[in-house]
Amino acid sequence: MAAKAESGKTFSRVAAETGLTNVYVAQLLRRQAQLKPDTAPKLRAALPALTDEDLGLMMEPPFRSYDPDIIQEPAIYRLNEAVMHFGESVKEIINEEFGDGIMSAIDFYCSVDKVQGADGKDRVVVTFDGKYLPYSEQKSEHMMSRRKTS
Repeated sequence: MAAKAESGKTFSRVAAETGLTNVYVAQLLRRQAQLKPDTAPKLRAALPALTDEDLGLMMEPPFRSYDPDIIQEPAIYRLNEAVMHFGESVKEIINEEFGDGIMSAIDFYCSVDKVQGADGKDRVVVTFDGKYLPYSEQKSEHMMSRRKTS
C-alpha cells in the first residue's frame, strides 16, 4: 500500500494502467490475491516504488483470510447487510435463470464504479461477475475412489 500511496494514484487509475479491475488491484496490494508473472511488469510500471521483494511476495500464493472484527467497519457492514437482505432473492433468481447451483468466488471478477444517479447524486455500483457452478448429482459410478481398477 505504501507504493500506491507514494504514487498518488487511485485503485481505479492503477487498474486502468494494468488492465485489471480496481478491486483486484486492491486485493493484490492487500495480499489477498496472487500477482501473476505477466502482470508484474505492468503493476511495477503503474507503481514504480514496488520493489523486487514486494513483487516476489505478491507472486506467492496468499493466505486469503479476513479479520472477523472487520464487520464493525460501516462500509463493510452495509455491504454485508445488503447481501443478507437481498441474498434470498438473488439466490432464487440464480436458480430460476441457471438451475441448482452457485456463483463461483474463484472464477470471479469484482469492480466498484462511481456513477451519477437520475437525481444527479453519486451512486456506488458494485459488480460481482462470477462463473456459474451447477451442483452435481452425486452418483457412485462417478466417484473415482469407487471405480474398480483392473
